[in-house]
Amino acid sequence: MTAARAARGRPATVRGGRSRSAVATWAKSAFGVAVVAIMLFPLYWMVNASFQTNQQLARPSPHWLPLGGTLTGYRDALSQQGGHLLASLIIATGATVLTLTLAAPAAYALAQLRSPGGRTLLSVLLVVQLVPGIVMANALYQIFASVQILNSALALILADATLAVPFAVLILRAFMTAIPRSLLEAAALDGAGAVRTFWRIVLPISRNALITAGLFAFLFAWGDFLFATTLNLNTTTWKPITLGLYDYIGGGTNITTWDSVMATAVISSLPAALLLTIAQRHIAAGVINEAVTD
Repeated sequence: MTAARAARGRPATVRGGRSRSAVATWAKSAFGVAVVAIMLFPLYWMVNASFQTNQQLARPSPHWLPLGGTLTGYRDALSQQGGHLLASLIIATGATVLTLTLAAPAAYALAQLRSPGGRTLLSVLLVVQLVPGIVMANALYQIFASVQILNSALALILADATLAVPFAVLILRAFMTAIPRSLLEAAALDGAGAVRTFWRIVLPISRNALITAGLFAFLFAWGDFLFATTLNLNTTTWKPITLGLYDYIGGGTNITTWDSVMATAVISSLPAALLLTIAQRHIAAGVINEAVTD
């Protein structure tokens, strides 16, 4: 009798447990959606405001949807900030290429060649990450002033690469450490030297890590404001979008044209968002590989 009652009560218990589990799952999902909505609301409002007129933005009651919007802000942004966007694209691309050119062979040497002083160099790279940016900016200003390359794209490319190279070396080294030694030894038995092995085997295998490091280097350079303010004082030719947007607001002449300001912010965010969307799969693979290696 007792066993029969227990058998009859068991399905109800299972159903009750499943019901509570489903409720907990829905509650967690709702909480996650709420957190994401709160975090993304400033981004939504930036896009919403970029399509509204200045009269709509000046009203006490906000317009939650860009009804009756206009593209005037985007036309003004492209005409007034287009040169700064192009300058940022050139600087960020140059800094990314320079970063990968220097970081990839350095990471390979630290990971596989066991070069003398490798551990010391690795410790230095870790310490460099703790140096405040303003200290580096002041030091680079003195160096670039002595070689007369201030107010140029080269100065900003070198400065941004200086910040990105140590970080890229650490990312690439973490991945290249996991490359099997047997693979490199097989290449050596086939007559491949260190350079050919690096070019033909290591780089193709490290594609995900290279994309991850390159994307972070690009984002560092694209969003840089400190180096742009310190090293680019007297020219508008190579003024990046961060400095252009700062002058756009800080100059006082455009403080009432918030649709143009918001449109400039949206346009300047598109390259980073596009790259993150395209390279998302490679970034996830690179991060997972580094976590497994560590």
